[in-house]
Amino acid sequence: MRRMRAVRVKLSTALALATLALGACVAPFALPATAAAARTRPHARVSAKHGPTVTRALQTLLQAGTIAPTAYNQYFNAYVAAKHSLGKLRGTRHEELGAVIANLQAMAGAGEFIPSRLPALFLTVERNRQWWTTESLLSGKERVSFPPSRLIWEDYPGQGIQIQWLATFGEGNGYYLSGHENANLRQLVSEIIPLATQRAGGIAWEYLFHFDGGAPPWTSGLSQGTALEVLARAYKRFKEPADLAAAQQALGIFKTAPPEGVRVPTPVGALYAEYTYAPSDRILNGFIQSLVGLYEYTAITKDPLGLQLFEAGDAEARALTPHYDTGAWSLYDQYGESDLSYHELLAEFLQHLCEHTRSGPPLTTANAPPTTPPPATTTTTAAPTTSTGGTTTTTGAAPAPVATQIPGDQIYCTTAEHFTADLHTPPVIALLTKKLRTNERAGVQLSLSKVSTVQLTVRSGSHVVWSTTATVEAGKPRLLWVTPKKGGAFTVTLTATDLAGNFTTASGAVVVSAH
Repeated sequence: MRRMRAVRVKLSTALALATLALGACVAPFALPATAAAARTRPHARVSAKHGPTVTRALQTLLQAGTIAPTAYNQYFNAYVAAKHSLGKLRGTRHEELGAVIANLQAMAGAGEFIPSRLPALFLTVERNRQWWTTESLLSGKERVSFPPSRLIWEDYPGQGIQIQWLATFGEGNGYYLSGHENANLRQLVSEIIPLATQRAGGIAWEYLFHFDGGAPPWTSGLSQGTALEVLARAYKRFKEPADLAAAQQALGIFKTAPPEGVRVPTPVGALYAEYTYAPSDRILNGFIQSLVGLYEYTAITKDPLGLQLFEAGDAEARALTPHYDTGAWSLYDQYGESDLSYHELLAEFLQHLCEHTRSGPPLTTANAPPTTPPPATTTTTAAPTTSTGGTTTTTGAAPAPVATQIPGDQIYCTTAEHFTADLHTPPVIALLTKKLRTNERAGVQLSLSKVSTVQLTVRSGSHVVWSTTATVEAGKPRLLWVTPKKGGAFTVTLTATDLAGNFTTASGAVVVSAH
């Protein structure tokens, strides 16, 4: 039999833009100094020290009759083959395959082996064994596929290759929107449904690796919202009951609190978290895209539950979105500004929601079957906050509930317009420091309107005595200057280049003296 050849994936521009979210696990970038930067940090391998082994966990499921003998043999053989291959590998190949096996062993030891999770788990083991024993090394964050399969995989250094669900669902939406790739859309949907895991009273597509402090298995409101889009669209086109059933079950995480689901109740509605393991993160791009997915699902299916979930999220998004507009750039979360890709992505998602709420089809649920409403809860959240030295302070309170919601185009559309304009507006920078002492590691303070790369140049007459460059966020950051032993008057020039390439300059004088 001819071996299935793996290939690197190059996404189209439109698809790439549609799949740039979900933290750094989707798109590599040079992030400014924000809390989100931690998402790219590697994680130490975690192995199960207690609990059943992989073999024992599989045997338990077999003896209970929850998996068939054929399935048991498939999974057991995949595990044995992977361990056998691991013993022959060295260097990076050994490290990557070893990490995937360690994740598998840790989940077995933690009692995470449930029948519905095993297909994705052991497919991941098999694909990593294939790649690291037969294919070339990867440079990190590359995407690959295994034709004729339509699944997209991504390389996470130190974690092997993993199914990139958001990119996979984005691929499916691309097939749908093309209007002529029905065969590819059918195949992709037929692949993703069997790989869903029973979770939160429904199904979810899980990430099976460690990421930003989260241990597998975890899932995301962002990727699940995009799954709703592709499944609902597939049902609209093909009228396959299985596609509709999967989409209905995929609502489970939006009804359920973390860590099983993503629903975080708020005073005005609900926020759908980007990560099931990080409910306190307020990442706006993922939240908005989850609403786009819920809207698309409800518009197609007329499901009352979909409408309830959308309206709860929509109410919170209307209250939250204005707080993420700094007046010059977007915030990624409650801690810091977006990088360029996320800024563009958020503008795109907001524009989609703008179009839906302003002129899209009405979300009526007439003649739709009854569904169970989301569970009531009293947990509340606040508007974006900033954290300094372990103390959290609110930067803006969410508006009180009102009888009639503000029209979506007054929030989503306007904010999308602001963020688009920010891409063409130079930063505003000014020198704040006027005096410094001699012979010290001083901080030259400046005011800056948005995250930028700032070059500080200090001159005495025409002679440059100091120069430094740093990427800093908006506010009043400081740049280092080791002042001279002798005082005097110095000219300071500041050049700020924002993430979109717009730049501006400013200058001022600083007097350096011994007192």
